[in-house]
Amino acid sequence: MEICYFDRLDSTHLFCERKIREGSLRPPIAVVAHRQEAGVGTGENRWESLEGNLFLSFVLERQSLPSDLPLASASIYYAYLMKMTLSEFGSKVWIKWPNDLYLGEKKVGGVITKWIANRYLLCSMGLNLQKAPKYFQKIDVEIEKKQLLKAYFLNVKEEFLWKRIFSLYKIEFAQSRRYRYFDKESREHCSLASAILNDDGSITLNNRKVYSFR
Repeated sequence: MEICYFDRLDSTHLFCERKIREGSLRPPIAVVAHRQEAGVGTGENRWESLEGNLFLSFVLERQSLPSDLPLASASIYYAYLMKMTLSEFGSKVWIKWPNDLYLGEKKVGGVITKWIANRYLLCSMGLNLQKAPKYFQKIDVEIEKKQLLKAYFLNVKEEFLWKRIFSLYKIEFAQSRRYRYFDKESREHCSLASAILNDDGSITLNNRKVYSFR
């Protein structure tokens, strides 16, 4: 995986999307910014970008993804690979459904994915390595950014089957049952206490299949 480093970008996510559509970036490619000014989060959210943290986007061709990966749950898959990587360094980070990285009760990072031209998967990740905004947390291990990325992309390269990753992910899904989510469709706060986690990473709640509430 080629990794391109930039001192400052508006957003690694927006940069990669623009360049892929223009044809000036060719996957597999990763982009990392030391600082970003308009970090993209899930839905209409924005990721607060404090200097020293990880701001990463990477692009993969669809044909290079694991053969059994449910495309709608790619963010779960690549979030869990980061959790696995952090665990190798002793971290206790876990994944809150569907794709947020948590330490204890506080968020330390998140992952979003987007399909471009139904051919390329754009995956973007923010992770609080050194600093955390109010109400958030930074990770619990000291690790240099390039060291983390080297280990992470080695795991990406392994192309673990979704079945293997999901078998691990569903064990800690129980921790997500403690949380309530605002469902934009029903305009209500929903508890995951009775949710059923499906094999494709979605949940069934109140007789409705849901991949994300955002």
